[in-house]
Amino acid sequence: MENDNSTIVKEFILLGLTQSRDIQLLVFVLILIFYLIILPGNFLIILTIRSDPGLTAPLYFFLGNLAFLDASYSFIVAPRMLVDFVSEKKVISYRGCITQLFFLHFLGGGEGLLLVVMAFDRYIAICRPLHYSTVMNPRACYALLLALWLGGFIHSIMQVALILRLPFCGPNQLDNFFCDVPQVIKLACTDTFVVELLMVFNSGLMTLLCFLGLLASYTVILCRVRGSSSEGKSKAVSTCTTHIIVIFLMFGPGIFIYTRPFRAFPADKVVSLFHTVIFPLLNPVIYTLRNQEVKASMRRLFNQHIA
Repeated sequence: MENDNSTIVKEFILLGLTQSRDIQLLVFVLILIFYLIILPGNFLIILTIRSDPGLTAPLYFFLGNLAFLDASYSFIVAPRMLVDFVSEKKVISYRGCITQLFFLHFLGGGEGLLLVVMAFDRYIAICRPLHYSTVMNPRACYALLLALWLGGFIHSIMQVALILRLPFCGPNQLDNFFCDVPQVIKLACTDTFVVELLMVFNSGLMTLLCFLGLLASYTVILCRVRGSSSEGKSKAVSTCTTHIIVIFLMFGPGIFIYTRPFRAFPADKVVSLFHTVIFPLLNPVIYTLRNQEVKASMRRLFNQHIA
C-alpha cells in the first residue's frame, strides 16, 4: 500500500461532460456542426482583413488577431473533446495535460489583454481623435501585440510552474472534459491551500480587474458620445456595444471559474463548455456582423472569386 501511494501519476482519466450517451451524442453533433460552420468563418475574417487594402486601420489589425487567437484557442479543447465523445476510454497523459493547460491560459490570457488593447484603441479614436494617428501608428500596434503575447506567456508559465511543483501520487480522475487548473490542483497529494490562493490571484484577480477596467473605459467612451446623432458617433456607439458584448462573453465565465475557491459546482462543466468552445469561435463573428466595412469587404471578396 505504501508503494502504491508513492506512485507518480502518468495520465489522467477525463470523466467528460456527461455520462449519458444520448446527451453525449447530441452535444457531439451540435458542436461538430457549430465547429465546421464558425471556424472557417474566423479564417475568412483573417483572409478578408489581410487581403483588403481598405482595412488597414488598427481596429481591423486587432480584429484579425482576435480571430486568429480565438481560432487557435478553439483547437486546444474542442477536437479532443469530440474524439473523446466517441471513445470508450478518455485518457490524457500528464505531459499532454500540462501542455493543454499551458496553451489554454497562454492564448486565453493573450486574448484578455487584446481586448484591453482594443478598448485603448477605441478610447484614443473617440476621445482623442486628433492624436489617434500619432498614438496608434503601425509601430505602436506591433509593440502592443508583442506585449499582449508576452503577457499571455508570463501568465500561463506562472500557472504551469505552480502545477509542476505539485506531487500527483493518488487519484487521477478529472471531473471535466479537459485539463484546467481547478480540477488538476484538487488531485495533488499535498495541501494546496497556498497554491489555490496564488492561482486565484493570478487568474481570478487578473480576469476581474481586466473586466472592471474594460467596463469602466467603455462607460467613459459611451458617456462622451451620448446624445450625438452624427453618423460617426452612431458608428462609435455600435462598435463599443459590440466590444462590451464580447467582454461579457469572454470574462463572465472566466470570473465564475477562477475568482472563487476551487470547489465543484453543478454549472462548472456547462460554463467551461461555453468558455472554451462556443464563445471563442463566436467573438470575431459578433464583431464582423456589426461591422459594415468588414461585411462589405467580404462580399467583394466573395464576388471576385465567383466572377
